[in-house]
Amino acid sequence: MKPHSVSGVEMRKRQAAHIEAPPQAPGQPRPNTCCLCWCGCCKCLWNEDRIERSERQTCTKMDSIEATEEQRPSLEELLSWARSFEMMLRSLEGREIFREFLRSEYSEDNLLFWLACEELKKETNPSVVDEKARIIYEDYVSILSPKEVSLDSRVREGINQSLVEPSNMMYEEAQLQIYTLMHRDSFPRFLNSSVYRDLLASRRRTCLDT
Repeated sequence: MKPHSVSGVEMRKRQAAHIEAPPQAPGQPRPNTCCLCWCGCCKCLWNEDRIERSERQTCTKMDSIEATEEQRPSLEELLSWARSFEMMLRSLEGREIFREFLRSEYSEDNLLFWLACEELKKETNPSVVDEKARIIYEDYVSILSPKEVSLDSRVREGINQSLVEPSNMMYEEAQLQIYTLMHRDSFPRFLNSSVYRDLLASRRRTCLDT
């Protein structure tokens, strides 16, 4: 018997049926599809789904940027810093901006020491207190440290004695000394610096525009 042959008309019908077959859901493989559809051709539903996801991610990133902009200190908050050094230190944005200024004066370590002491005060676990107390000493009190802060000999001697049995309050007097130094020396210069004044002027312009 001769093998069954397929006529030209029937072959064309089969090809047309293949071309006009409805596409399947995005992400699902389609039978007899060409490899180009998996390479990102413009008519592929998988590619359209990928583009849509990319656009959603871009919008999410833009929303995040806008939220960050809104978290910047307001004009009222900036003005309150000029009235109170304590209020500025309580503000996360205030500490970051003040730290930027201190960095320009090579005295950033004063603020870092003060913040480390604040964290130590919150600790109650003896082993953690011991570890953090010694790290603070090595970083900011030891004369061998490049980040050594300026403390008088009496306070320094008290710290040396406290190292025998560290506590979460052992740096309280040293912390107060550095706080006073920043308040009386660095803070007035900060209020007259371009870091603070430019930010204040920018907030005032924003308020006028709105």
